Amino acid sequence: MQNKKIRTLLVDDEPLALKGLKLRLDNFDDIDIVATAVNGRDAIKKIRAEKPDLVFLDIQMPGLDGFDVVKALANEELPIIIFATAFDKYAIQAFETHASDYLLKPIDEERLELAIIKVREQIAEHIAIEQNAKLIELIRSLDTPPEIELSQILTADDISSKKQFETHFNIKDRGEISLVDVGTIEWIDAAGDYMCLHTSKKTHILRETMKNMDKRLNPDIFKRIHRSTIVNINMIDRLHPTTGGKYTLTLKNGSEVRASRNYREALSRFL
Repeated sequence: MQNKKIRTLLVDDEPLALKGLKLRLDNFDDIDIVATAVNGRDAIKKIRAEKPDLVFLDIQMPGLDGFDVVKALANEELPIIIFATAFDKYAIQAFETHASDYLLKPIDEERLELAIIKVREQIAEHIAIEQNAKLIELIRSLDTPPEIELSQILTADDISSKKQFETHFNIKDRGEISLVDVGTIEWIDAAGDYMCLHTSKKTHILRETMKNMDKRLNPDIFKRIHRSTIVNINMIDRLHPTTGGKYTLTLKNGSEVRASRNYREALSRFL
């Protein structure tokens, strides 16, 4: 099966650097270079216009640098970003701005290949989750349940990747990165463009949308009970019915969260 084309934008203020990167990327059949940009403002315009899957983004540029480009697009759906820099001191800062990867100039071909492999995996996992979500909806719409187990369908090699859902989240805070085990998350609520991940020890803040969070978590364990709330059903202790078909959930740690009537089906196993 032919690989899906990865629509790619190259951003660098040095013409020779742009030309060199383009020549290296020509060796990858699935990389489709849709545009180039020579400064930060141009990059922002073309990211919005072209909506690429992948952006190679130079950090050191006059005017708006690579980090400024990311900041300007922070409230929009970002493509996968690989920063390019001549100085390795920018590496940590690159990851703090949610870059997928970074490359040191002059770019090493083997290192570039590893970065492209990583991008392919990220895109494949996203596609697999989308396919699984559509499949689940299709099966739920059937009048008669299928004879084959849903778990068997979802593990079929042609539509699913081996890793479907997150097992850990990398939380960046004040220059440090914490690894949070998904199984320790008790409930999640939205605060604008951020998610508050509540564990027994601490509340972690992650920049993410509720829509994407739904896709990243195992729906057998994490249920949406409100437009801004997801709960780990293993952490539920009891339910209290309130007015209008709503419920208050008491978790094992004593915390209380509210479930709206629109998401009552998510609690069906408890009713």
